[in-house]
Amino acid sequence: MRLLATGRKWGRAFVAGWCRSFHCNRGIHSLRVKLTLANVMLLAIGIVVATGASVMGMRIYLLDSVDTQLMGTRDSIGGSRITLDQIDSLTAFAALTDRYRHTSGDGDGVNGPNGSGSSAGSGLLNPGSPGSGSLVSNGIFVVVGEKGQAMPVAGFEATSDQRALAAAVTDPAALARDGEPHDIQVRDAPYRVTAARLADGTTVLMATSTDALHDVLGKAVRLDLTVGTLLLALLAVVTMFSVSRRMAPLEDMVETSTAIAEGDLTRRVPSSREATLEVEQLRVALNTMLHQVESAYRTREHSAAQLRRLVADASHELRTPLSAIRGYLQLYDKGMLTDPGERRRAWDRMNGEADRMGRLVDELLTLARLDQQPELRLRNVDLSRLVRDAAEDLRVQEPDRPISVSADGAILVRADESGLRQVLGNLVGNVRTHTPADVPVRLGLERVDGVVRLCVADQGPGLEPADAARMFDRFFRAGGGAGSGLGLAIVQGVVLAHGGEVSVRTSRGEGLAVTVTLPERAACP
Repeated sequence: MRLLATGRKWGRAFVAGWCRSFHCNRGIHSLRVKLTLANVMLLAIGIVVATGASVMGMRIYLLDSVDTQLMGTRDSIGGSRITLDQIDSLTAFAALTDRYRHTSGDGDGVNGPNGSGSSAGSGLLNPGSPGSGSLVSNGIFVVVGEKGQAMPVAGFEATSDQRALAAAVTDPAALARDGEPHDIQVRDAPYRVTAARLADGTTVLMATSTDALHDVLGKAVRLDLTVGTLLLALLAVVTMFSVSRRMAPLEDMVETSTAIAEGDLTRRVPSSREATLEVEQLRVALNTMLHQVESAYRTREHSAAQLRRLVADASHELRTPLSAIRGYLQLYDKGMLTDPGERRRAWDRMNGEADRMGRLVDELLTLARLDQQPELRLRNVDLSRLVRDAAEDLRVQEPDRPISVSADGAILVRADESGLRQVLGNLVGNVRTHTPADVPVRLGLERVDGVVRLCVADQGPGLEPADAARMFDRFFRAGGGAGSGLGLAIVQGVVLAHGGEVSVRTSRGEGLAVTVTLPERAACP
């Protein structure tokens, strides 16, 4: 037990030293250090438990061997019916010691006077000889009286070891009645002791030293602790190296996050060849989040820039009609419009500018509602009928323009009718505004592979590629042409609200074709 306590003390001192070292270096807060310490502590606990279990098992086995020897001797002496007077006879004593020799298995003693070969007999009969007073080479054999004092046998006085054993046992009679040997200290040396009663009531004490047993256990503990310490050091190095390698992807994540915090939104966490499943899942999730953050940031920047441009363009567009109306009002206020015809022209001009402002405000409100993604009032709409209506309106407005319509039969879609009418009206109005009145126009409608395609094409002057890329921007007018520049932006907004898309095919001198595609899910079954 003392050895186990010593081993536990060494283990605690080792772990405490490691902890103090890492704490002084402020490295204990690192995850790799915590994992290393956890592994080392677990192994240390396992080593201590395994050492304790092995030492306890070894101690039980060795003590059982000693106890078996002692109990065999005790049973042999206690059952021999020999008295102390008979022990005084050399013949009787030699027979007793010979019986003990066979029981204990000791056959290497010095021959006694009777030629028995018993070291015990030799020791008691000749105290001055080597091994005097020894039951075996590491044992003590003594006869005690009623008061527990060592008694002479066969005329020989008790040796100092025998007297020490007799003094260490306080109740020989109780020890003789007990069925198990006991631990005892004789001159600060550990012994196992038992007792036997002779036929005349005299008590014989028999003790065997366990110094060799404790030496074996001490060597075993030292060996286990030495090997365990080496294993702990090896485990600490291997764990630190392995954890550092496994945590490399986490360090990449920290570096990437720092770079993103400094403004580099394009950075991503690189993949690792030796990443674990959990770390790889974290990497993928982090990259996905970073992509979404970058997209959201770009969208916000684009929206902010678009809003600034919208406010600037709207202010510019509204300034022109307001300036015209203010100018005519000032002329009227100063009495400069004396002629009735001039007043009529001024009145008509102000009404026209007011209508222009009204249309501009309505278009801005429409775009604002589309930006808020309003809920559409969906119902079954015959899109071919809307195409034919738009063509008829264009014929009434421009009778000389050649118009061809390809929208035979009924093509039903589930959509917001007013939104689709606004799309057709803006596309046709764009042709009427930006092409001469004699340029042919074609309106086509078809269902292909589950989608509905609406095409409005003209044979006008067309657009340059740079202008075509911006034609759906708000307030964009190619070449500074007429109109508010919001018509095609409204077309794109309405189509996107229906889950469709708008494409353009144009080049300079080859006309313009705008195709609206509504997805299959928008079609009525």
